[in-house]
Amino acid sequence: MLHSIDLSQVVAPADSKPTYLGFGLGLRPQHYSEILEGSWPIDWFEIISENFMVPGGRPIAILEKIRARYPVVMHGVSLSIASTAPLDMEYLASLKALAHHVQPKWISDHLCWTGVHGVNLHDLLPIPYTREALEHVASRVHKVQEVLARTIALENVSTYVRFEHSEMGECDFVTELTRRTGCWLLLDINNVFVNAFNHGYNALTFLNDIPVDPVVQFHVAGHSDMGSHLIDTHDQPVRDEVWDLYRSALKRFGPVSTMIERDEDIPPLAEVVAELSYARSIAEDAFGAGRIAAETRR
Repeated sequence: MLHSIDLSQVVAPADSKPTYLGFGLGLRPQHYSEILEGSWPIDWFEIISENFMVPGGRPIAILEKIRARYPVVMHGVSLSIASTAPLDMEYLASLKALAHHVQPKWISDHLCWTGVHGVNLHDLLPIPYTREALEHVASRVHKVQEVLARTIALENVSTYVRFEHSEMGECDFVTELTRRTGCWLLLDINNVFVNAFNHGYNALTFLNDIPVDPVVQFHVAGHSDMGSHLIDTHDQPVRDEVWDLYRSALKRFGPVSTMIERDEDIPPLAEVVAELSYARSIAEDAFGAGRIAAETRR
């Protein structure tokens, strides 16, 4: 932890919606040297929060150099916002300390649970879309936002099972959660595509049912095709069908800060930047290069 945080001193978040950042990448150790030694068409970076919740060392030293040149956002994998286990206040204190140090444009995590009874399963696990679950998650979002003293963004996750006793669809659940808590949405375009295939629904219908105003970020990534189902592996180039869905998302949501995710079989930086440039070209085709440039400079 970078320094101690008094969790008794919390205030309700009063953040306005973040400004548009343009086109970013996930910051990965394999690319540290290339990023620092070159000039790349990258507007911002997303860091995995847990990788930098340390007292010092090389990760923090590298991050200091990166954030001196680029805007940064924080993306976590351990908040476990939907778990029935008590919120981990030590984790939240470390997260808040990192945010105080980094000053990210926003903090995000996943709409899921990752463990219970002291066991971290190291996976992003689905939740039933019930009124009880909605009340539970909303109360925890309120608490997290109070502790962090800022609005958080939650990401839709890829799922491979659905609960028979769900009382509403994912879009209705997410819409009501944002209404009750004021939280933002990180909309993962690849996860929408994966889930639509796995569960047999229309991805475009899903996009059209998601509220526009809370969406502050897009993830675009690759997946593995297992024939009967798709797995969100982040180890492949972005599929053409996902790019098509991204085009549709831009039409509905307008310019949204967009990031390419690559977490396995990570190629040289130039290959990932090429995908990022393709995302930029799609947005420029949709809105005009001048508007995209102007939005990014705000």
